[in-house]
Amino acid sequence: MKFTLSWLKDHLGTDASLEAICERLTAIGLEVEDVDDKAAFKPFVIARILSAEKHPQADKLKVLMVDTGAGSPVQVVCGAPNAREGLIGAFAAPGAYVPGIDVTLGVGTIRGVESRGMMCSERELQMSDNHDGIIDLPADAPVGTSFAAYAGLDDPLIEINLTPNRPDCTSIRGIARDLAASGLGTLKPQPDAKFATAGKTPVKVTLALGEDTHLCPGFGLRLVRGVKNGPSPQWMQKRLIAIGLRPINALVDITNYMTFDQGRPMHVFDAAKVKGDLTVRRATAGETILALDQRTYTLTPNVVVIADENGIESIGGIMGGEHSGCDETTTDVLIESALWDPINIARSGRALGIITDARYRFERGVDTAYMVPGLDRTTALVLEFCGGEACEAEIIGPNEKPAKEIDFPLSEVKRLTGLEVSAEESIDILTRLGFSVEGSGERVRVSVPTWRPDVDGKADLVEEVMRIHGVDAIKPVPLDRDVTVNTRILTPLQIRTRQAKRALAARGMLEAVTWSFIPKAQAELFGGGSASLALANPIAADMSDMRPSLLPGLLTAAQRNADKGFGDVALFEVSGTYESDQPAGQRRVAGGIRRGTATLAGAGRAWSNAAKGGGKPVDVYDAKADALAVLEACGVPMGNIQIEAGGPAWYHPGRSGTIKYGPKITLGSFGEFHPKVLDALDVSGALAGFEVFVDALPEPKRKATRTKPPLDLSAFQAVKRDFAFVVDRHVEAGSILKAAQTADRKLISGVTVFDVFEGASLGEAKKSVAIEVVIQPAERTLTDEDLNALTAKIVGNVTKATGGTLRA
Repeated sequence: MKFTLSWLKDHLGTDASLEAICERLTAIGLEVEDVDDKAAFKPFVIARILSAEKHPQADKLKVLMVDTGAGSPVQVVCGAPNAREGLIGAFAAPGAYVPGIDVTLGVGTIRGVESRGMMCSERELQMSDNHDGIIDLPADAPVGTSFAAYAGLDDPLIEINLTPNRPDCTSIRGIARDLAASGLGTLKPQPDAKFATAGKTPVKVTLALGEDTHLCPGFGLRLVRGVKNGPSPQWMQKRLIAIGLRPINALVDITNYMTFDQGRPMHVFDAAKVKGDLTVRRATAGETILALDQRTYTLTPNVVVIADENGIESIGGIMGGEHSGCDETTTDVLIESALWDPINIARSGRALGIITDARYRFERGVDTAYMVPGLDRTTALVLEFCGGEACEAEIIGPNEKPAKEIDFPLSEVKRLTGLEVSAEESIDILTRLGFSVEGSGERVRVSVPTWRPDVDGKADLVEEVMRIHGVDAIKPVPLDRDVTVNTRILTPLQIRTRQAKRALAARGMLEAVTWSFIPKAQAELFGGGSASLALANPIAADMSDMRPSLLPGLLTAAQRNADKGFGDVALFEVSGTYESDQPAGQRRVAGGIRRGTATLAGAGRAWSNAAKGGGKPVDVYDAKADALAVLEACGVPMGNIQIEAGGPAWYHPGRSGTIKYGPKITLGSFGEFHPKVLDALDVSGALAGFEVFVDALPEPKRKATRTKPPLDLSAFQAVKRDFAFVVDRHVEAGSILKAAQTADRKLISGVTVFDVFEGASLGEAKKSVAIEVVIQPAERTLTDEDLNALTAKIVGNVTKATGGTLRA
């Protein structure tokens, strides 16, 4: 919200400085974002052209001698056609910055003649778009004085950041009311508009909305005959230009002025272009309108429109139609002042992609009681600037509603804010803000003014008292020292999220943050794409669906790196994925991918990496190791982890696996990616990845203490035994390890595979898997008989589980 200081002072009687006003605005919750004190216009002075001679080497240029009021005349080369002896205009000396052309002047030579400054046009000083000639001032303009002060260009511009709950301060009148309530001046009275009327408005209005009367609870319309539509007054044009609006003509400028000055969006129709009466209705599916922004919009029944016998003339509360717009030929005008449903305006504006000052105010809520006064004030301005004769207004609604009343215990101020504010001061603050207060004592009855739709309860009234009394009056109080031992603050899911990130970062992977929405085609590749997960209003066409997996974003991110020459990358992300549109359908997942030679041992083809086992393309085992590292870091008992061959369809069927906790709980999957999936994503290279469902991990058992348990080392020597089993080629090594481990869980402390061999000597479709079993006695030294019995049990378990035999 932008406004100039002089515009504010139209409503606020104050002698406060610009700095004091800005400080008070921020203090009462209207945060000042920017202040332009117009210092850029200070170098420009009023100057008189003493002589204007033809340039010796250019027909369209003139050499001027200019009196700037500083003593000796200044020579200026000028190409303006109206430059002449005796003209008084605006002069910029060397060193001045000219905002309209974004140039800092210097002493120059133009066609061999020195020029020490320039005479400025209105466009160069951002006064208008006029660039046909230099500024031509009246003969009594004081030469040598500040042009900015003379022309009103020194009016400071203030911009505040409005929160959505302050619709009353979308008007300069509302901002002045707040400042006056804070004690910074007085709110100037605003008398009702008065003018004569002749006859009734012949155009009638029908609200054809059925039971949905809330979509347009009120509508006002007035015909003004015999207007002459030309430029608006200079003072109004300057104010509109200052806040970033382009003056168009008097009728349009008046509606824009009312929008900012009173917070009351208005609209004007050229009466000659409206056929018959007006109807407020829902648009029919497929109806179109060419709007004032020269764009054609296709409407739906959710959009409320104003139509005549020929069709739609305006999108209600958002934007008018080009057909009935006012121009210099307009002689009769229909002025509209209506009320619109904030929710419907917000939805319609978002669906159509239209952002206007009218929509900004209607979707936040305008003053319902100002519909008719706003129509009258707009009519008075039209009569003042354009002439004409006004008819009586056609008014429908709004149905008067009783003022919102709140039972307010004044002690709530102390309870909610800690401020010691007397009952008298609280009542006085609310009264100055426009609230009506009835009663006395500790409980009063407060009536909310119509311009404050954001105030609903006693907490809102406390906020009003607090911000006017002064938030800075709240004294800082230190928190009480917690004398007890702190308990755990983070949830298990939050802790595991951090643990997963640290584990993957420690493995040389870089954290990425990818979009939560992806193209529908990618979502379908990874098990998503359902209609419930499609975005109603995506920010881009290729971001239409909520992601079912982290992998599409990571894969495309890796490809973007590869396209820029960084092919060996390892990326991870711990974030949310979406299986449905219900809260239970959102999952916390740790996912990662490795590309090229970005293995744990090192990336690239350096000889040192090869010596350490690096430099090879990533494969399924790299992804498996990353996934298991996440599980281990999160405290999952690794002895209960099971790996099954195969995984989701986006992985290579022979180079992927599924991680389970027991036979039923799926913890994640890993593998190399299916070539068809990579082709569909337009991704290439050696790629392997994984996903671990962090929210599916079993809850850790609560310990009696958070300290580490005592170190328990056996006093007896560990024993290692090697076994080689001949099994069918399809038998997984994991099943051999599990069978050997379960032979005696107390004695066997570890089982690992150290060799795999295939050859004709073993038989067709056979392989040899050699394992090392670590046996750790805890109570006594094992005898040969004990070891032989354990060995027999190991062999028996493996034979039973896999059908394998001990290799001779």
